[in-house]
Amino acid sequence: MKILILGAGQVGSSVAATLARENNDITIIDTNAEFLQKLQDQYDIRTVQGKASHPEVLARAGAEDAELILAVTNSDEINIVACQICHHLYHTPTKIARIRAPDYLSIPEIFNSDAIAIDMLISPEQIVTDYIERLINHPNALQVLDFAEGKVQLVAVQAFHGGPLVGSPLSELRDHIPKAETRVAAIFRNGSPIIPKADTVIEADDEVFFIAASKDIRSVMGELRRLDKPYKRIMLAGGGQIGARLAKALENDYQIKLIEADPIRAEQLSEELTKTIVLLGDVANEELLQEEDIHKVDLFCSLTNDDEANILSAMLAKRLGAQKVLSLINRAAYVDLIESSSIDIALSPQQATIGSLLAHIRRGDIVAVHSLRRGAAEALEAIAHGDKTSSLVVGRRIDEIKLPPGTTIGAIVRQDEVIIAHHDTIIEAEDHVILFLINKRYITEVEHLFQVGFSFF
Repeated sequence: MKILILGAGQVGSSVAATLARENNDITIIDTNAEFLQKLQDQYDIRTVQGKASHPEVLARAGAEDAELILAVTNSDEINIVACQICHHLYHTPTKIARIRAPDYLSIPEIFNSDAIAIDMLISPEQIVTDYIERLINHPNALQVLDFAEGKVQLVAVQAFHGGPLVGSPLSELRDHIPKAETRVAAIFRNGSPIIPKADTVIEADDEVFFIAASKDIRSVMGELRRLDKPYKRIMLAGGGQIGARLAKALENDYQIKLIEADPIRAEQLSEELTKTIVLLGDVANEELLQEEDIHKVDLFCSLTNDDEANILSAMLAKRLGAQKVLSLINRAAYVDLIESSSIDIALSPQQATIGSLLAHIRRGDIVAVHSLRRGAAEALEAIAHGDKTSSLVVGRRIDEIKLPPGTTIGAIVRQDEVIIAHHDTIIEAEDHVILFLINKRYITEVEHLFQVGFSFF
């Protein structure tokens, strides 16, 4: 696919790196020559220096025959103008824009072909906020991902010493949870993937990805690790867009304290938030954290735009007694570095955002994509179309489908019914199929499985 990316910042460069590895034809525009040179040196992509909303720059970048425009500069207005130009001059089939301002997001009806021609809006801040909310609703989880409009969830947990299933083969899972069906989609041990089989034994500290109907998630988690009590007291470090959105979403159900270093921003937040206690100060100030009873905090979230501040404040909060800490980390190298540290959850905003974009780029009828393990693995939801003559999956048992290596089908959603997949489950037309790929290099083969042959038409 020929894709034009506008903006070589954190989101743009992360998406470019992901898509370039999948043999897409990528061109990226930015005003910063240094950013572009780094991307050009690392990946096989074309770069154009200039302002992304200028028609001449878009023409030089090849907008005329681009199949998809991804506008992710730091300016909402530049993203809007660029999409509008590509729509009117080149009739670009798909236009995706990053929009951050709540004033724009509050009236989505203005974004259509008759007004502002944007096919999909993405707000990384809202995506990350929703992601953290799901983690807060599942205190034991490392990741919680929704499929089929929330009917199915894929959850990652770390197995603990003495857990009911630790030391037992997966074939005994049903005996432990007779009232809830689930399937282990993948296991990562010391960072390496293990394809789960009936005789696979879960070990302590394994990262276990399991899939189940959303209503059964909690009972399944209890088999893999001791369930923590629901969070009650939450402290947010950083009052930027993510911190403010998260406080607003949580303040009616939790006791929220928010630390913000900028006096003007802190005053603004204190007026916007009705129940949140807003504190003026440095997120890594030990004295402030102790004064605010950090040892009683159930979850500390460091959410500033500064990776170093996030890491230091989270580690400090953990040392001072916070039960669990979460840190936003933009640099992939930092995520690797702190994995074994005292930080419980390191969250990459880029990886959380990329999944929303990939669903519009994947071929075949793929409606949801989640990037896992910092982009190495992927979980996706595909819709099966056609019949046995036109489709490679419809009318076939799962054990008859030639899945790529390391790929598993975890669940099927058929209308309102959630079916946990077994070897003899038969896929029907219009089923939503949830797949887990340990290795993303096989994504093209999975897409091909869900493409309908010409005879269907």
